[in-house]
Amino acid sequence: MIIAKAPLRISIGGGGTDLPSYYERFESTFISAAIDKYIYISLHQIFIEDLIIKYSELERVKDVEDIRHPIVREALKLTGLTRALEISSFADIPSGTGLGSSGTFTVALLKALYTYRSRAHSPLSLAEDACQIEIEKLGSPIGKQDQYIASVGGLTRFHINREGKVSAHALEMQPHHLIDLQEHLLLFFTGYSRSANDILREQDDAVKGKTATPNKGEAEKLSHDMLENLHFTNELGLNIGAALEKGEIDEFGRLMNVHWEHKKKRSKNMSSGPIDQYYELAMKNGAIGGKLIGAGGGGFLMFLADDKRRLRKAMREAGLQDVPFRFDTLGAQVVLRD
Repeated sequence: MIIAKAPLRISIGGGGTDLPSYYERFESTFISAAIDKYIYISLHQIFIEDLIIKYSELERVKDVEDIRHPIVREALKLTGLTRALEISSFADIPSGTGLGSSGTFTVALLKALYTYRSRAHSPLSLAEDACQIEIEKLGSPIGKQDQYIASVGGLTRFHINREGKVSAHALEMQPHHLIDLQEHLLLFFTGYSRSANDILREQDDAVKGKTATPNKGEAEKLSHDMLENLHFTNELGLNIGAALEKGEIDEFGRLMNVHWEHKKKRSKNMSSGPIDQYYELAMKNGAIGGKLIGAGGGGFLMFLADDKRRLRKAMREAGLQDVPFRFDTLGAQVVLRD
């Protein structure tokens, strides 16, 4: 029996620039933080030739090609494990909430499979293999943020060069500043988000000039506007990193507001009337700054608050529940090998 886990994440700055359509032309820098909410994968050998896969559904097949879950199918093919296994998954927070669950699931699954095979791997190679499955094999219009932070953990600055190679460096914060940051961040669940793939595909198409409009001039303007937005977001990620390393926590809150305003411009589906109302309520009740976590449309609102008690009370009265969290420092881990 093997049980592996990988952490979910909150995006801190520069998110959205980690898609190939952007970094292959301009490179990308973004900051992400792993939190102590996990996806777990259990794996053990069984005494029949079948493959049994348990998630929100139950699958029992004899041929790996018959597995309906695309990530499980491709991960088993990548590792050459094609029979006599039972794989189960469970999570602290369900998918569709904007915390990077798909990439985290892939990382946790590969961590378990590589451990079963006694296959050597580093956090960066684990993340890249997860990206290969989701982006190259399955063609998902997503970036590399979720897989890398789930593998590496911590509060981490990532850089992607034009060839797609990723480097990772822990943000250099004084311990008391890191504690201060953690103590003043809150997450509130607004409801399940629409598919991240839909919103990210809209961004990806705009960058490439592949829009629904037949008007070439309009398509070029949409592409230009999206690129300018992403350039600004990339620079904003650098500024956020600098502010945090200086211990300027309130400045991070202010920059989050700027980040959110520009993020909303990428898609009309990024926000909604209720989310805007929750945001306005928070800003009137102790929040310094905030933004929606993930691709958009729902999920979690994150706020930096100078009065957590007041903010928590106001949001609870509006029907939202906060989800306490701490930063995860270890990334993907094996928690049981028996």
